[in-house]
Amino acid sequence: MSVLPLVFTSGWASGINAYAVVLLFGVFGATGLTDEVPASLQRTDVLIAAGLLFLCEAVADKIPYVDTVWDTVHTVIRPVSGAVVGALLAGQSGSLPDLAAGAVGGSTALVSHLVKAGTRMAVNTSPEPFSNIALSTLEDLGVAGIITFALFHPVAAASIAATLLVLGVVTVVFLASRIRRFLRRRARGRVVSGPG
Repeated sequence: MSVLPLVFTSGWASGINAYAVVLLFGVFGATGLTDEVPASLQRTDVLIAAGLLFLCEAVADKIPYVDTVWDTVHTVIRPVSGAVVGALLAGQSGSLPDLAAGAVGGSTALVSHLVKAGTRMAVNTSPEPFSNIALSTLEDLGVAGIITFALFHPVAAASIAATLLVLGVVTVVFLASRIRRFLRRRARGRVVSGPG
């Protein structure tokens, strides 16, 4: 399946910023930079919605703790988006290969989303907001770069995405103690602010 590297890469990127993936694919397709993008992603209403949601994410993702709430809500949205984009990139026939591409895109998006959310929980334990802003900006630039690269060099981009995914999982495992500390602190905060 020649489209599989592009599906994998778009799944990885969707787990970080699904709206940027849809927006970038749509713009690249609508401007004629590539013919790999399905027409449904190039529609004006899809581009406007993706652009507005991207702007919302760009703001929410840079505010400590707001980003955690945003990530929680997107635990469903990002994998579903990765699956839909993957299936659309593979074709729209509803065949088994299309469904398999959707599964690859969705599962890759879920893992990369969990890495992002876990990393953010660890970063939110630092007292200053600048690391959060820097990490969010780096993620946005990374998604833009990898999607652009994937359209012209899908296999190389998929290799980069796979490497980043593995490194992300290793980082989250390494930061697990900080994440547990964050959750304990948050739970204590609920007890203190709870009734009574």
